[in-house]
Amino acid sequence: MLMLLALPLYSHALPSDANQPIKLLADKATYSERTGITSYSGTVVITQGTFKMTADDITVNLSQGRSINSAVATGRPATMQQVVTQEKGLAKGQANKIDYNAVTGIVTLTGNAKLVQNGASFAGNVIRYSLKAGDVEATAGGSQRVELVFPPNSGSNRSSIR
Repeated sequence: MLMLLALPLYSHALPSDANQPIKLLADKATYSERTGITSYSGTVVITQGTFKMTADDITVNLSQGRSINSAVATGRPATMQQVVTQEKGLAKGQANKIDYNAVTGIVTLTGNAKLVQNGASFAGNVIRYSLKAGDVEATAGGSQRVELVFPPNSGSNRSSIR
């Protein structure tokens, strides 16, 4: 199980994040050699460089080479944050479930999902976010609608008509 702590968790973080150690705190950890699945429970916190994920439970799926294929976090809410790039700044997300695909670099937030980056916020039932490209796709659910909020343009010059 200690081998898991040495694996790079999120390959699409800042380049320096992949070189940082992974720190994991949980009340309980269970690893299955047969399935390659590790489950963590009890206010789980994973950090690596600028990346941080918190949840009630996190399940990590490993490849045969013991690299991370995906991580699924559940909580009320589960949260994640990461400095994507210095230009794009800090991305913060929360949802009932956060599914991270390490192969594609896509984070899917499901259930009361919210994502905030660079002053803009996105809310909906499902939000798909690319850590690599910064693209966001929000989907409504049931009677809920997608909500997007963008900060005002602080650099604009407003002139009087007179």
